[in-house]
Amino acid sequence: VVTPARLAYFDCASGAAGDMLLGALVDLGLPVEALQAELAKLRLGGWLLEARKVHGAGLHATKVDVITDVHVHGHTDARAAGASGHGHGRRLGDILELIGNSALEGAVKERSSALFRRLAEAEAGVHGTSADEVHFHEVGAVDAIVDIVGGVIGLCWLRASRIVASPLNVGTGTVKMDHGVFPVPPPATARLVQGVPVYGSGEGELLTPTGAGQRQR
Repeated sequence: VVTPARLAYFDCASGAAGDMLLGALVDLGLPVEALQAELAKLRLGGWLLEARKVHGAGLHATKVDVITDVHVHGHTDARAAGASGHGHGRRLGDILELIGNSALEGAVKERSSALFRRLAEAEAGVHGTSADEVHFHEVGAVDAIVDIVGGVIGLCWLRASRIVASPLNVGTGTVKMDHGVFPVPPPATARLVQGVPVYGSGEGELLTPTGAGQRQR
C-alpha cells in the first residue's frame, strides 16, 4: 500500500508567532495533554498549557496559552498569553544544555537546538557580538522556550513530508523592545526572514522572532 505524501501548508496572512503555531497544531488534532507530556521532558518548571476556543470575524480557532509562574498546587501569579516575558535572560549555551539534557526525541532536540542557534545568530548580527555571548530576554523566557520546542514537537507529530507557508505578513508600524522602539519588523526578525517573501499589512508587529525562526530553510 502506497501512503500518500502529507503536505502541511501554513497561511500566514495574520503573521506568525510561536503560540499561533501551537494553536493551529492543536486545532489539527494534536492532543494538548500529549504536547504537555512531551514538553515536560524538558525539566523546565513553572508553566502549564491552557487551550481554549476563540472566535473572530465569524471564524473559530484554538488559542494555546503558556501559563507561567505555576505553583505546586496549580495556582498562578501571572498569565502569559503568548507574551515574551522579561527578567531571566539565558545564554544560548544554557538553552542548548536544557534541550540536550532532556528526554525529548533526537529529532526534536536537533530541530529545537537549530532554531535557537538561528535566533542567536540573528541577535548576534544585530548587536555585533557572537552567538554564544547573546543574552536571550524575550526569547529566553520560559513561555518562549515552551512555544518553540512545543512547535517542533507538533510539527514532528504531523509527520508531513513537506511543510510550506504563504508569504509572511510582518505587520506595520513600530514595536517597543528592551533596547528601544523599532520599526516593524525589528532587526532580528528582519534578519531571520532574509530571502523569504514578506509583506506588511495591518497594524503592529504580526511576525515575532519565534514565528520567523520556525520557517523552513
